Amino acid sequence: MNRRHAAASLLAVAAGGANDPTKPSRVRLMLGGDVMLARRVGLAARTRNDPCWPFRGVAKQLSAADLAFANLESPFADTPPYFEERMVFRAHPEMVEGLKLAGIDVVSTANNHARDAGARGIEFTLEWLAKNGIAAVGTALDPAHTRNGIVMERGGISFGFLAYTFDQRNGNHKQDDPRIAMMDPASVAGDIEGLRRRANVVIVSMHAGGEYQKRQHPSQVRFARAAVDAGAAVVAGHHPHVIQPVERYRGGVIFYSLGNLVFDQSVPPGVQQGVVAEVVFLNGRLDQVALLEVEITDGAPQFREGQGKKPG
Repeated sequence: MNRRHAAASLLAVAAGGANDPTKPSRVRLMLGGDVMLARRVGLAARTRNDPCWPFRGVAKQLSAADLAFANLESPFADTPPYFEERMVFRAHPEMVEGLKLAGIDVVSTANNHARDAGARGIEFTLEWLAKNGIAAVGTALDPAHTRNGIVMERGGISFGFLAYTFDQRNGNHKQDDPRIAMMDPASVAGDIEGLRRRANVVIVSMHAGGEYQKRQHPSQVRFARAAVDAGAAVVAGHHPHVIQPVERYRGGVIFYSLGNLVFDQSVPPGVQQGVVAEVVFLNGRLDQVALLEVEITDGAPQFREGQGKKPG
């Protein structure tokens, strides 16, 4: 638990809040899309001598949430190269400071770029995130734990996270690495059932869909609905790099694609816009859903005017 949440917990206990059964538990989550901290984003941060630079426009708002999540599209690498102009994303370790500034609590590391820093990159990324107080889901050091998920508690409610990707080879590998969780509608129910034994609420991260397609693919629909059918309250999608529709389904909510959050893309249209999903749980039940729009300039996001402020 980072200092922000430790202090919040102490205040809640002192005020009789989270531990008082007569008072409602209100927990606010903010869920972001693709975060890529390599290539021109990493180079711009290095030029400015400021690894937090990509997040400075949204950090205050994101860190005000009780839980903040994003998809980490670039593994951290403990050796160069870092700033190549190609489709292999290797983030410099110092770029973790931006995630910390923004109060990102959980990241998905299950995506098509998970292996961009090689087999060692999977291990180093998990170790580096843990060392910096950020939980990772979707990959594991031990293949036996790949699909276990992680649990975090806020306001007396335990939130479980699972993450999956439709692809991990990205045209660069001939076989799958069992340490990366793959999407499978037939098995996600068992994963959620297991996690529900440890968590009151389940959030599923889904890395899938057609790049730059503004409508969801049937494979996204099948997987996301299977997750909600199995007991997930929220499915947060990413990978298309553009915003896709939101669906309320059987008491849950599916964000098919949140688009980009931190990314250096400039074409095609739509890649410089994204949304952050604001989801509020009241006593462990889904209560409110909102979309906060972001505009991305030179890889760095800003909330549109009047958005992203902590509700009163």
